[in-house]
Amino acid sequence: MEMNEHVHNKPISIDIDGMTCASCVMRVEKALSKVPGVESASVNFATERASVRMADTSNVAALLAAVEKAGYTGHETPQASAHSGHQHHDEDAAILRRDVILAAIPTLPLFALEMGGHLYMPFHMWLTALIPTPTLHIFYFVLASFVLFVPGWRFFKVGIPALLRGAPEMNSLVALGSGAAYLYSVVATFVPQVLPSQAQYVYYEAAAVIVTLILVGRLLEAIAKGRTGNAIQRLVREQAKTARVERDGQITEIAIEQVQVGDIIVVRPGEKIAVDGEITEGASHIDESMISGEPLPVSKTVGAEVVGGTLNTSGSFSFRATKVGGDTMLSQIIRMVEEAQGGKLPIQGVVDQITAWFVPAVIALSILTFAIWLVWGPDPAYVFGLVNAVAVLIIACPCAMGLATPTSIMVGTGRAAEMGVLFRKSEALQRLRDVSVVALDKTGTLTEGKPALTDIILDDDFEHDEVLALVAAVEARSEHPIATAIVTAAEKAGLTLGAVTEFASDAGNGVTARVDGRLVAIGSQRHLGHLDFSDFAQAIEKLADEGKTPVFAAIDDKLAAAIVVADTIKPTSKAVIAALHELGLKVAMISGDNRRTAEAIARQLGIDEVRAEVLPADKVDTIKSLRQFGTVAFVGDGINDAPALAEADIGIAVGTGTDAAIESADVVLLGGDLKGVLDALVISRATMKNIWENLFWAFGYNVLLIPVAAGVLYPAFGILLSPMLGAGAMAMSSILVVSNAQRLRGVKGVTL
Repeated sequence: MEMNEHVHNKPISIDIDGMTCASCVMRVEKALSKVPGVESASVNFATERASVRMADTSNVAALLAAVEKAGYTGHETPQASAHSGHQHHDEDAAILRRDVILAAIPTLPLFALEMGGHLYMPFHMWLTALIPTPTLHIFYFVLASFVLFVPGWRFFKVGIPALLRGAPEMNSLVALGSGAAYLYSVVATFVPQVLPSQAQYVYYEAAAVIVTLILVGRLLEAIAKGRTGNAIQRLVREQAKTARVERDGQITEIAIEQVQVGDIIVVRPGEKIAVDGEITEGASHIDESMISGEPLPVSKTVGAEVVGGTLNTSGSFSFRATKVGGDTMLSQIIRMVEEAQGGKLPIQGVVDQITAWFVPAVIALSILTFAIWLVWGPDPAYVFGLVNAVAVLIIACPCAMGLATPTSIMVGTGRAAEMGVLFRKSEALQRLRDVSVVALDKTGTLTEGKPALTDIILDDDFEHDEVLALVAAVEARSEHPIATAIVTAAEKAGLTLGAVTEFASDAGNGVTARVDGRLVAIGSQRHLGHLDFSDFAQAIEKLADEGKTPVFAAIDDKLAAAIVVADTIKPTSKAVIAALHELGLKVAMISGDNRRTAEAIARQLGIDEVRAEVLPADKVDTIKSLRQFGTVAFVGDGINDAPALAEADIGIAVGTGTDAAIESADVVLLGGDLKGVLDALVISRATMKNIWENLFWAFGYNVLLIPVAAGVLYPAFGILLSPMLGAGAMAMSSILVVSNAQRLRGVKGVTL
């Protein structure tokens, strides 16, 4: 299989630093879209990467300047993006781990001293007797100041400028919330006389705990994000590091980057294959599970294609390198998966629109909360107002909404790649779930795509091997596909072919020859019409019902056998169609065969709709006609399937097919097994279910808990939500969304 990538208008990939919530995504996209020449810009929050299509691909500097003007930092993604993306999350996690430790060391004693006094009055009495309250507050001030302005400085450094630009985001909420609690406490510590005696409280522990908990949440989120790219990392690790190359009669081990097209590479048992190529000497069994998902090693002999990254399990062989570097199948698979992971589903557009307004709305709601408590709250009203306004700022979580879709896409498409299913376009995940009809091309998709000997119906006076050996000896002189199938069957049976003389061919009718002196005639019933066909009448009728047309063999002028050569059905086709029916889908078959043959195959396989005698040019119209039953997925493999794959709502290319078919498809089945259609459907449904679970949690969390933080339960139940609990809940919401997406790594392929 080859997967050539279109060079024209290839998207530019830019890593974006500083995005902390989903509202950042819309700002970066808007900034990039305003750059002259940009045709489209898409930003993925989970991968922290932008994909930009523009007419002048050399003008990356303008894109980076636009990102910086929006308040973020950008740099063009290195070519080894899979490595860099993984390292990026590792670096984030390392920095956050350090900051969490720095924040936790002063926060723990601050929290223990302050909250211990609230929870256990004798402890409070003992503490204030030991240390005067003003001195204790100064100690709290020192600890909290360190937490906010050393490990927590990131929130203020990014959040306050964003607020001043009129583009507040997640850091702005944290900076406002923790900063308000801290500033109020500073006033109560150093100028308490400006506050009534009943309002002289400090909230240093709340400010410090808020910062610490949110740092912990971001650390866990960074670790989880790193795991979402595990599928790509596994593919990257499959790449060999060196190759044993034969040059000038010497075998030398060189780095994989130095291998050139045309090099002869020697592979020993247990070694990974370095690059794509074609076997020139030797034979082996190769484990190709990393690209096809199939566990059984595949037999390879001279002339067979091998794929870089696969494992040689047994024999030694040499092969000629045909593709190296970024052109190898593994490199292209990695690129395809990355592009799918960085893409957006249609539903994400709605989510982005909501989150763009989310942070300003939360700030407005926080101000409103403070005002309502100030007017109608009990004394000290502005203390209640401050605490609840801070709780609203802290508990709001646009991160969870922003992560809900992209994390599921990343894990889902990665898991699909491990199963041998490549989603070339991420939106195919959403559309595939809604498919009602699966239309299958017959030749090469449902069938093997090449004729094979399926039946030999013998006269009682002849033996199977006797007839096959004689017929194959004659047909070995012919290049007709039927002749090739008969000769192949004889070779597989290990038969010895006799000497042929007096060979004569009557084009369109048949051939005659002598084999070791015996007269052998092969042809249609019309060609051998002078013989008695009465013993074969019943067999001929049965074959006609099955859509099969036999050729006949006569030996020494006596009818010996009816021979059927047909395009054989793939072993898994019937089971796959039965499984599609179990999923509630209608199955259609599109074939260029005559109606009788096509309907006979459809009966064998249990297919619902048959479109027979369809010319390649008419396949597009056939796909359109099937839309009366609903959304259509078309599965094909040939070059003449490309227009139909493009026309279908979802085009699925069998990976053993042609470049044109693969380029036109939304989904590629790497192993060439039709079972991949089922795996693609299972992954699609599981991923969309996971996305909806994430969105339900993310939106439900905010809808339910923001009003609680504002104090709606206080009049009836006297319940208020501490800003510290809000910080913990906010951190957990993002972690839950990312962790839920990880469950897709356990999705199993369909067992037939």
